[in-house]
Amino acid sequence: MGKSFEISLAEWSLHRQLRSGELDHLDFARVARERFGIQAVEYVNTFFKDRAGDFEYLGEMKARAEQAGVQSLLIMIDGEGELADADDDRRRLAVENHFRWIAAAGFLGCHSIRVNAGGGGDPEQRAVRAAESLTRLARIAEPYGINVLVENHGGLSSNGAWLSDVMRRAGHPRVGTLPDFGNFQLDGGEWYDRYQGVRELMPFAKAVSAKSNDFDEQGRETQTDFFKMMRIVLDSGYDGHVGIEYEGSRLSEDQGVLKTKALLERIREQETP
Repeated sequence: MGKSFEISLAEWSLHRQLRSGELDHLDFARVARERFGIQAVEYVNTFFKDRAGDFEYLGEMKARAEQAGVQSLLIMIDGEGELADADDDRRRLAVENHFRWIAAAGFLGCHSIRVNAGGGGDPEQRAVRAAESLTRLARIAEPYGINVLVENHGGLSSNGAWLSDVMRRAGHPRVGTLPDFGNFQLDGGEWYDRYQGVRELMPFAKAVSAKSNDFDEQGRETQTDFFKMMRIVLDSGYDGHVGIEYEGSRLSEDQGVLKTKALLERIREQETP
């Protein structure tokens, strides 16, 4: 394997606690450190959707993360429109909806926002539209020191060859990918090979999402061979954070996060320099 890696926590891992009110978004960074021993986090805009321009609230987020000794890495953005929409006006609005999240991410000290390359129509035309939108966002994000990352997140975006083509079309140093180990379901219920997909997306990766659902008695994830997947990640030369994103239902969210962390730590310990 290649270089070592740090472990971060994606806020989606605790989405049930957040949605039920058991956990307040403002406490997420502290909980990551105190409950799981994790010192870097990835926020999800769903949990503070109306606060993108509220710098008093964002200031509280930032202060609490700093107080807990936790680094804010990125914000995952959903529900702001489709960046590859065939309708010019809707696509323009989707792009502009992301501007405030770029400013929020910059204020919080993040390195990136994660966006989606949704949209309908012909794959070739959709790739052109996605690349144009991403390039426009990257130009806005550059002065903030923010990257614009696309995740394989269902449909055409889960086709590794298509998304890597979008990256090449964009050709901007601030545009990249956030490969997710599990999100490779295409339209129609078909699945893209997850190992091939991550291999195709890693040359552009500026973050990585270690999606987990369940574990066997040996502590291995049941849907993804984490050892094989992390070999792909590290052999690409990637040395950033690997974010835990537990999405299972059999274990509690806390148990799922801890088991994913333990598995990643095992992999890190077995890595040869």
